[in-house]
This record gives sequence, structure tokens and C-alpha cells, in this order.
Amino acid sequence: MCKKFNGIGASNGIALAKVYILKEEQIIINKSEVKDIDSEIVLVQESIKKAKSDLQNLKKIAEEKLGEEKAAIFEAHASILEDPVMVEEFVALIKEKNYSASKSISEVSNKYIDMFKAMDDQYFKERAADIKDVTERLLRYVLGLQVLDLATISEEVVIVAEDLTPSQTAQLNPAFVKGFACNVGGRTSHAAIMARSLEIPAVLGLKTILSTVKENDLIAINGSNGEVELNPSDKNVWQELALKYIKEKEELKKMKNQPTLTKDGYDKFILEANIGSPKDVDSVLENGAEGIGLFRSEFLYMDNDHFPTEEEQFKSYKEVVEKMNGKLVVIRTLDIGGDKKLSYFNFPNEMNPFLGYRAIRFTLDRKDIFKDQIRALLRASAFGPLGIMFPMIATVDEFLAAKKFTLDCKEELINEGQKVGAHLEIGMMVEIPAAAVNAENFAKHADFFSIGTNDLIQYSMAADRMSENVAYLYQPYNPSILNLVKMTIDGGHKHKRWVGMCGEMAGEPDALPLLMGLGLDAYSMSATSILKARSIMSKLTLKETQELSSKALKCENTEEVLKLVNDLMKNK
Repeated sequence: MCKKFNGIGASNGIALAKVYILKEEQIIINKSEVKDIDSEIVLVQESIKKAKSDLQNLKKIAEEKLGEEKAAIFEAHASILEDPVMVEEFVALIKEKNYSASKSISEVSNKYIDMFKAMDDQYFKERAADIKDVTERLLRYVLGLQVLDLATISEEVVIVAEDLTPSQTAQLNPAFVKGFACNVGGRTSHAAIMARSLEIPAVLGLKTILSTVKENDLIAINGSNGEVELNPSDKNVWQELALKYIKEKEELKKMKNQPTLTKDGYDKFILEANIGSPKDVDSVLENGAEGIGLFRSEFLYMDNDHFPTEEEQFKSYKEVVEKMNGKLVVIRTLDIGGDKKLSYFNFPNEMNPFLGYRAIRFTLDRKDIFKDQIRALLRASAFGPLGIMFPMIATVDEFLAAKKFTLDCKEELINEGQKVGAHLEIGMMVEIPAAAVNAENFAKHADFFSIGTNDLIQYSMAADRMSENVAYLYQPYNPSILNLVKMTIDGGHKHKRWVGMCGEMAGEPDALPLLMGLGLDAYSMSATSILKARSIMSKLTLKETQELSSKALKCENTEEVLKLVNDLMKNK
């Protein structure tokens, strides 16, 4: 019987094949106390060796299929296995509480998984899946369970699973695995990123797909819009969609080395990429980005067991700046606190941590930590154009304090004989409504603005976007949000400052015509969204986008705005 589902389109493409249900032996933790502590510790150590050997093999497979950049995920996974803090915690629970090897691993890994899952930033939220992937592999060796080898699949299938881990995704052969559909997951998970590199369609976040399908059912998935049809009523429709997608994909490839131009020749819009690590830069360049609009520096702190030193940070920032070869790199200073925790630092308990001691509030208070980062950024600026961007700015005084601190560090470095780049810009995130309303005054002092729509929306709507009960209030196209975006752009332009956007909204096809009409200068998005964005821009004139946004600002609700966009785009 035909049944339809809607999920998250995580990797573009159309797939039509029979279902392959991914089943693994259940992990059952041994909760009883152990007497032979030494043998449990040895079991942990031996299992780590086996899991590490697996990861080395997976890295080789991934390098052949995906290239060095994507294969680096398995280096990261190996570093989780070898994390001395985590391993010490495993051993401590065995010694102090007589836990079994499996219970100690489960307790420690669950603590870190829960910590990352609770984070608001989707990039870091998805890192929970990496810890889960690594520690489940470790647990299977501890418990003597089979570890699946998906590389042995030899017929055309669509995998249906609760979740697909990065290590499982790396094993997939696109000649046989035509796509995958999972109950959980999102666009920023490593499995989704790898699927896009392998060009395997994927739909995630389907919630109940696994309990509905049967082995050998026919399934069709659309990785672009998240539609899934089980036992489709008309296979021809899906086959035609697949052919259409292939044709469009070939057309998009032509956009890589093309300038970003509107239909009427306007050439001032800039398409940039968001990254979380130096390893992401290759994808940025492959997709024809014109710069990096957001480098989340938090990964240096969160993938560590200590506050990274000035030198450790400098090497990472320098690597990115050099790889971008003269294109502007905007690096956000430490955006920690709220939902983003550190294993080596205790933040105060607060009733509303999202509104509390975090981001610029933390770094201005802990200038010892801030100084290492600012000095590292300033030194990296000697190797190419660099923007330093402060997060969570609420008042002009906050921005001026952060800017003065940066300029004092610059003077200190110069006095030491260190080089600082001539093309250095100091700007800020606009993610608090107060900053958007006061943009004109901020623009007297900031070199640029970058609008963080994820937080701007949830703060404007007083709605936690991670809460299912108020998820309906996460409305990027609500006229109130569009008006805040316009205020920010107009305020920046009044003082000849460029204004960008680095939130999810910047890469959304429905948002692009609106943002173009509002006059947004720079659009920073997932690297894989850039060619599509360039294509959309090439089909629109500046005048029609300006007319669109003018009407949208006067609408009453999201539905009215999206109807205007759809009416404009239906014949493009």
C-alpha cells in the first residue's frame, strides 16, 4: 500500500529502489558489579585498539571515495577514542564503582552525548552523533557483538534505518546504495555531509519510517525536499523526477566559476560559506564560494581538553586564511556558554543560560582567555583578509569594549615586532533584536554586520526553537523578522558598512529573493548551497526582488510572504 512521509532533505537527488532495513544486534549493558577490575580495564584497552584499527581502515576507504577532507572525520573519531579525559573516566568508574567495562563506557559516553545534544547550535548538536558512533563501536567490541560491514551490499537498495553513522555512511557504494532514509538526523550531521559528497540522496528526521517499512518494499525518496513515498503508486513520476534532477545538476555545475550576477547584471552580491573547521575549506572552494562568512571558532575549544593556546589557534586560523588565497575570512570569536559547554570549565548555573553568561559576555569578563584568541586572530590576519566578528552584542558599549581590547592587542603585537594584516575588519553579529533596532548607531563603529537569523528569530519571538511545543513560532519569513533584517541593512548602509547574513536563512531558496530585495550584501551558507543560490540570483532582476520585498514588509503573516515568493518564482 502506498504511504507518504515528509522529512528533512539532507542530500539532494532522487532514488527509487527496494528497501534494505539496517538492523544491528541490540547493545545490552552489563549493569552488575564486577570483581576482576583489572580484566575489565584490559577489555576496554583491547577494544579501543580494535575500534581504532577499524577507523584506520575506514579512513582509507573514505580517502578513496571522498578525498582527504571528508576522511578526516575518522581522525576526529580516533581522537575521541584516545581522549585521555574520556579514557580516564572509563577506568575511574571501573576502579571506584566496580562498573563493568560496558557500563563505564555507556555512562561516560551518554554524559557527553547528552551535553552535545542539548546545544542549540545545530553544528555542535550533531557532534553527539560522532561520540555515539565511536562509543557504540567500542561497546560492540567490549560485548563481543558483530560490527556491520555495509560495503558488502551488492544490489540496488535504499537503506532505511533509525540513524546512519559516519562510519556506516563511509562504507556505502553509490553504485548499489541509491539513497537512505532515517528516523533521526539533520542536514549538518556528518552522515548528511558525507552523503552529499558521495552524491547519495538522503532524507532524515522521518520519525516513524523504520517501523512502517518491510524488507523489499519499493521506496522512493527526494533528498531535495524531504518527500518519501513507500510503494509509490506511479513509478514513472519518480523516474521522470530523477532525470530532471540529473539535468538540473549538470546545469548547476556550470555556475561554479561564474560570477554572481542578477539577470539584469547587478554584481555586488557575494556568496560565502559557513565552516566549523579548517578541514571544511576544500568543500568551500569546490563549490565556488567567494569567501567565508562564518568560521565557528568554538570547535577549537570544544574538541579539546583545555583552553587552546594562542599558538594552537593561530595555526588553525592561518591555515584557513592561506587556503582562501585572498578571499575574506570572517572568524567569529568564542561563542560559548548557554547550550555549549566545555568539559574543562564550569559555567554558573542560571535560570536562562541562553540569555546569560555566554559569548561576548564571557570573553569580556575573562580577558585572559579572550586575549589568546584575539592575538591569534590578529597574527593570522598577516596572511590574508580577515574579519573578526563578535557574537551576542547587545549594546554599543559592549562592542566598543571588545573593539578597544582588540586594538590594544594589535598595538601590543606590533610593539613586539609581530606582523598584523592591513586588510583587517572588526565587526559584529546582529542576533539580538536590540542590536537590529540600534543598527545605525552600531554602524558608526563596526566595519560590518552579519545577521545571525537563528537567534534573532528565537529572541524576537520569545520562543526556544528547540522546543517542539513552540516550534511553530520559528518563522524566518514573518514580516516582523524581515523588518528587523531591513533595519539592520539600512543602518549599516547609512554608514557605508557591508551587511551579511550567516544564519540558516541565507541559503534558503525562498529567502534569497527577499534578501536580495532588502539589499543584503553577503550571503553565507552551507558550501553545497552556493551553486543553487547563484543560479537563483541569475534568474532574478534587482527591480523585481525590490518590489517583492517592499510588498513582503507590509504583509501580516508568513503565509502571505511565501505566497508572494512562490508567485514570483513559479515561472523562473
